[in-house]
Amino acid sequence: MRVSLPWKIAAGLLVNLLSSICIVFVNKWIYIHYGFPNMSLTLVHFVVTWLGLYICQTFGVFCPKSLPASKVLLLALSFCGFVVFTNLSLQNNTIGTYQLAKVMTTPVIIFIQTLWYGKSFNLKTKLTLVPITLGVFLNSYYDVKFNMLGMVFAALGVLVTSLYQVWVGTKQHELQVNSMQLLYYQAPMSSAMLLSIVPFFEPVVGEGGIFGPWSVTAIVMVIFSGVIAFTVNLSIYWIIGNTSPVTYNMFGHFKFCITLIGGYILFKDPLSLNQALGIFCTVFGILAYTRIKFSEQEVNKSKLVQRP
Repeated sequence: MRVSLPWKIAAGLLVNLLSSICIVFVNKWIYIHYGFPNMSLTLVHFVVTWLGLYICQTFGVFCPKSLPASKVLLLALSFCGFVVFTNLSLQNNTIGTYQLAKVMTTPVIIFIQTLWYGKSFNLKTKLTLVPITLGVFLNSYYDVKFNMLGMVFAALGVLVTSLYQVWVGTKQHELQVNSMQLLYYQAPMSSAMLLSIVPFFEPVVGEGGIFGPWSVTAIVMVIFSGVIAFTVNLSIYWIIGNTSPVTYNMFGHFKFCITLIGGYILFKDPLSLNQALGIFCTVFGILAYTRIKFSEQEVNKSKLVQRP
């Protein structure tokens, strides 16, 4: 893992937090006021991300590195699988079941990294998952309902999302590239794959299609959402590359809590006592994980200082 200064990691997390919260509310606005299709919006996000990276490399922000397509193919496929299966999970499950399934991504990442990549996690780190899972359950238990098809899509969504996040980190180290260099190659590949998948789930032309008769205001809002997505995608790659998939997931749970609170404040979404307790449990688990990671870093620093 690359060694980054704490303030840089904090800055990266802050950028991701602000952009992620912003994109949630912008997308919600687009869905409510314009009805733009979900998967097509994700396609726009990745096209704009690639265009943003192309502009960055044109101005010398980073230097593209030639990568074999075969090395990035699995990453691009896993991204498409993540988009497709999470959308199918949302369509075939209640919001509560969908959110409860998403929280399983963290333990699956830990399992994958332990089994296939030889990474070890201490018991304290694993125990932080208990209050986080309990917190998400308290936020969604009233809406948890199970059906076979929905569970299959949820399980596939969790597995593919976990693989995608693990590979985002491992590919950066394996190919010796930074977040911009890797995303520069993955974004157009994933965009092409998504373009071939979208027609199976959403209209492409005509009313409600990505190439439909949208108003100028709708187009501007979609492009604006894409610009924010550029920041979100880049910060995700940077965070995973400089910390770990588990740390990014823990931060994702924190963003979930902030989104709930933001919905309550901005959109007057109801927030029950159980949900407030759920937010408390989740934040407690995240803070415990953060404390453990800082303690590990201090121990590692001490070992490096003691070396002759």
